[in-house]
Amino acid sequence: MTRADAPGRVNLIGEHTDHHEGLVLPAVLSLRTTVALVPRDDDRVRVVSAGFGEARYRLGEERRAGDWADHVRGVTGVLRGEIRGFDAEVRSGVPAGAGLASSAALAVALLRALRDAFALALDDTALALAAHRAETELVGARVGTMDQLAASLGRDGEALLIDTRTLEVERVPLPPALALVVVHSGIAHAHATGAYNQRRAECDEAARLLGLRALRDATLDDVRRLPETLARRVRHVVSENERVRELAAALRTGDLVRCGDLVDRSHASLRDDFAASLPEIDALRDALRARPGVYGARIVGGGFGGAVLALAAPAAARSAADAALAAYRARTGRAGRVVLPP
Repeated sequence: MTRADAPGRVNLIGEHTDHHEGLVLPAVLSLRTTVALVPRDDDRVRVVSAGFGEARYRLGEERRAGDWADHVRGVTGVLRGEIRGFDAEVRSGVPAGAGLASSAALAVALLRALRDAFALALDDTALALAAHRAETELVGARVGTMDQLAASLGRDGEALLIDTRTLEVERVPLPPALALVVVHSGIAHAHATGAYNQRRAECDEAARLLGLRALRDATLDDVRRLPETLARRVRHVVSENERVRELAAALRTGDLVRCGDLVDRSHASLRDDFAASLPEIDALRDALRARPGVYGARIVGGGFGGAVLALAAPAAARSAADAALAAYRARTGRAGRVVLPP
């Protein structure tokens, strides 16, 4: 039996930039997805996931079914001809639909297990790109490469400054005086459907109108050349890329007040220019931001649900999370839950 795992991630800043070759700054979580795998001598795949059920199919017959197992089918579709069948069990501590890259953790953990079981020639970057292909080609989520790169390359105690155009990675230590707080809103999101893909299409259209390969090359001057909705999307992407650079610099110097301000500005941009938030998410974010010891807070992940991240002083982290969750429940009637601190 082969066992492998991969972490979830929280993106400190750099949201909706990676699908246009931008900059991102994720950090891995202690929450992990584990895959236990036994190779078979035929072409059959059987995968069981605690809480999600069982899937069976033949290699070469991968088709989108719209269920959790599409993430497995996507991986085996990418590896077509390189592996045999297998039986696998999946267990995950990364909550699905929380904006913490549960699907990337599953794909990377499965690919790590398959790499070991079948001696695949994949380094960690190539493995991340294979996981990304699985997500975009069969699952149909038009995501960028951040989640998979973070799950494959990330290490505890640091953030990864990733240039998704060049795949250059710089490791940025997290200051000991900084704690990450993550509270799930209780509203799941899905990247493969709905508003996420609509925002991606709007960014693609804006790049086309500007004559650019990707919005990584756009400037704030370009905003004035676009219709209002597209202009707002581009303004977010351009300003968010700059905030990534600034937050990485602030982390290196330990300027936590500056870090918090940048995170706050990121949320405002995601809410107002990218229109990726919801009233409930804003309520949760505001509840966290109001707590003593919290430097800044914002929505994380693709948006339209999911979780909120706060940067906090370590001594204040748990009390801030609990108090914010109680206020959120009272205001919205949503359950929610604290993901970090554990």
